[in-house]
Amino acid sequence: MSNQTLIQKETSTIHREVIEANQKYVSEFGKKSELALPPARSFTILTCMDARLDPAKYAGLAEGDAHVIRNAGGRASDDAIRSLVISYKLLGTKEFFVIHHSDCGMQLFTDPIIRNLLSKSLKTATIDANGWRNLEESGGSDEAKYVPFLTFDNLEKSVIDDVKRIRNHPLIPKDIPVYGYYYDVKTGKLVEVEEATKAGRAIS
Repeated sequence: MSNQTLIQKETSTIHREVIEANQKYVSEFGKKSELALPPARSFTILTCMDARLDPAKYAGLAEGDAHVIRNAGGRASDDAIRSLVISYKLLGTKEFFVIHHSDCGMQLFTDPIIRNLLSKSLKTATIDANGWRNLEESGGSDEAKYVPFLTFDNLEKSVIDDVKRIRNHPLIPKDIPVYGYYYDVKTGKLVEVEEATKAGRAIS
């Protein structure tokens, strides 16, 4: 028995399902091996990691079409800016979409709340009528005080803030338009945040 077989045997059901799905994908890969490195449609989406959002479906993407940058909240963090810069500078993208979404978990807590939870425990927390709490408190860390979690309490304002940060960043050219939207998790619709799109308008 090979080491790989032994490792596969000892892993979780989820891990096994992912590997099996990949094997099926490989068997049907076909001409995808010929896709070019730069995205064919020359645009980038910055969106949330929420599992309910599928940019390929809500934005009509196929493999090779566009860059998709995902993080908690779809925020214009330093790392998201890093990716946007690489996207346009080295890979030729010409338009950016910032797409947040309704019912976002980033509106359910604040930086002080998650920092306090993490300082007391690294186990998964729970939420009830009294707010967030740890199920057990041991083995926490104060390292969270150095992490900006980029929470927000107003969905449209969060889109506006992120579009403005991208638009005004010294490493982002003014001729790249930055569009602001949020995804409605109840309908699948992309809803334009007009103030954000106006703020992100390209300047020749």
